[in-house]
Amino acid sequence: MTEVEKYISQFEPDTQDKLNVLRQVFFEVLPNTEESIRYNMPAFKVGKHHLYFTAYKKHIGFYPVYGLPEIENEVALYRAKKTKDSLHFMLDKPLPIELIKSIIKLKSQL
Repeated sequence: MTEVEKYISQFEPDTQDKLNVLRQVFFEVLPNTEESIRYNMPAFKVGKHHLYFTAYKKHIGFYPVYGLPEIENEVALYRAKKTKDSLHFMLDKPLPIELIKSIIKLKSQL
């Protein structure tokens, strides 16, 4: 079991399902992405940068998401209050898979 799999296994089954889907999206978009645990959360190398996610009681945090003017209107729907780089995906709603794919693709080109 990888460190990321261990991290995901600590959450409730419904949350684990969403985290596993999110993890798989990284590999779908970037098959050779490197995953690790950084800052106590899953980290995925995308180009010169890393994207991170972590689960909370009511949402999944996705970081850092800034510098993507071409999709800012879509990203703004999920932007955490009082932050410029954090997105919140509520656990009681479907993950915005296409938006996440776009973020990964665009960040990998920066």
